[in-house]
Amino acid sequence: MSTIFGALRRRILTPSVSETTLEKRGFHRKNRQAQEQLERVGRTFLEGYGYAVQARSVAEAEEMLESVPRAYRGFAYEGAGMGAAVHDALPGHSGRLEGLLAGGGGRHIYMVYVGVGWAMARLPRFLWPAVERTDPLLRWLILDGYGFHQAYFRTDSYVRTPHVRHSFRWAGGPDDYSAKVIDQGIGRALWFVGGTDPDIVTDLIASYPEDRRGDLYAGAGLAATYAGAADEEELLRFAERAGEHRLQLAQGAAFAAEARDRAGTTIAHTHLATRVLCGTTPERAARVCVDRRPAHSGHDGVPSYETWRRDIAAEIASTSIPRKGADL
Repeated sequence: MSTIFGALRRRILTPSVSETTLEKRGFHRKNRQAQEQLERVGRTFLEGYGYAVQARSVAEAEEMLESVPRAYRGFAYEGAGMGAAVHDALPGHSGRLEGLLAGGGGRHIYMVYVGVGWAMARLPRFLWPAVERTDPLLRWLILDGYGFHQAYFRTDSYVRTPHVRHSFRWAGGPDDYSAKVIDQGIGRALWFVGGTDPDIVTDLIASYPEDRRGDLYAGAGLAATYAGAADEEELLRFAERAGEHRLQLAQGAAFAAEARDRAGTTIAHTHLATRVLCGTTPERAARVCVDRRPAHSGHDGVPSYETWRRDIAAEIASTSIPRKGADL
């Protein structure tokens, strides 16, 4: 059981659950089912955050995280990634993030790293986690999480003024590529801002400069597959409206399939979204991600993470997505 101090720490540091409601955020409400899904995702994230900061040990936090229903467990681990990073930033505290990743969090490593990006968005820079201790390839997901947080909580600045690009510097890689990965996180948030309505989401993406849209579609494809709340007709329309960015959409969906497959949390919607957006099964899409994972650190100035994403998109295009029309 958590201590009184742990409970107090959770109460002080945990954002209010009201901050995750679509009404509070001013996000589009497509229908009650989609609204309930997105708001449950937000509540589950905060539960995981609370578990990570309240528990007396990593083992106790993991026990609570594993009690979350399988369909939502990844979101709890995402919150725990943020909570662990915030916990470790407190005076006299350390090792929670490392311990989380060494245990059950390793199966949810994508989500945990995304959660660390949330922590970076809330902590002063001098308290940021040491990125040199994170996986050189997957650390880019931290910036994905940062971008999601900013678009979700600073929507006026990051979504409603799409021609403004915010500067960002960190120790994890080149600044120009950092901006691209932040856009992937913003794209993931647009699935929430648009209330999972493909027409609203594609209109939001279309408001950004053309050179940013591929990364935005990649993030939106990930969210559409992992978070869901869209039916087959809506997903088909989303893929059609992605146009020339169809492959980036598929790459994001493949990442979501791999994240769920690795964690053992694949659900019916994963099968639907992966079939529609990638033209294949979640298992096959996940295998493409695993097989194409680069062993090198990048070449010709292109980060290995970007090479990985391009290779995934190319393989899915050549083996899964029917090649008809210029937009494929």
